[in-house]
Amino acid sequence: MNLCGPESFGADPVNVQWQIVRGDSATMRVEFLDDDGKTAFDTSAWTFSASSYDPKADVIDELTVTSGSGYADITAPKEITSLWGAGYRSVSAELTFDLQVVIDPSTTWTPVVGTIKVLSDVSGSTL
Repeated sequence: MNLCGPESFGADPVNVQWQIVRGDSATMRVEFLDDDGKTAFDTSAWTFSASSYDPKADVIDELTVTSGSGYADITAPKEITSLWGAGYRSVSAELTFDLQVVIDPSTTWTPVVGTIKVLSDVSGSTL
């Protein structure tokens, strides 16, 4: 997904659906591009964090965020995803998640919110 320039800060966040297989590691890249849609926005001074929330278990999990020039990779490691949901239903859990950015001491921005659909792993290795 691409998010454009500073005029978007504070605007409606992008709402995405992320599908993850329970027990697998999964990474989603969020790119921050200038108005031309090609040039990476300077995110070097930004601090990123991401978390997920399971309303059934009332649990918040911190997700790993790795940032680079104009992007942030959100990773849900297998150690966390293996705990999401139960059983063999096609969708074993639905969690909410977001990506937050601290741009400077006075600006916190949530550019991405969404739902994680946790798909059952029927291989039997993580159930």
